[in-house]
Amino acid sequence: MIRIRLKKMGRKHRWFFRIVATDARMPRDGRAIEELGTYDPMAKEDDKKVTLKPDRVRYWLRVGAQPTEKVKVLLDKYLPKYEEQANLAPQSANS
Repeated sequence: MIRIRLKKMGRKHRWFFRIVATDARMPRDGRAIEELGTYDPMAKEDDKKVTLKPDRVRYWLRVGAQPTEKVKVLLDKYLPKYEEQANLAPQSANS
């Protein structure tokens, strides 16, 4: 089973996380199949806390990957914003 979860990175007292698609049997900080974004809980600005690749996140959700509780909260909050930006980018490139 594939899980979308947080992979802990950084140093002591200054953690940040990568949002990754990984096999559920792998350790938390083990090998990931694909990196889907980042989460920095210490970022000052709310917009810089999360970065996502919305097309890849949607792909993994479509093929049955299950997000963890924390990742689900982050996706519910930030994914619509990143999808909107992705939809606007091709239109502005054509103009």
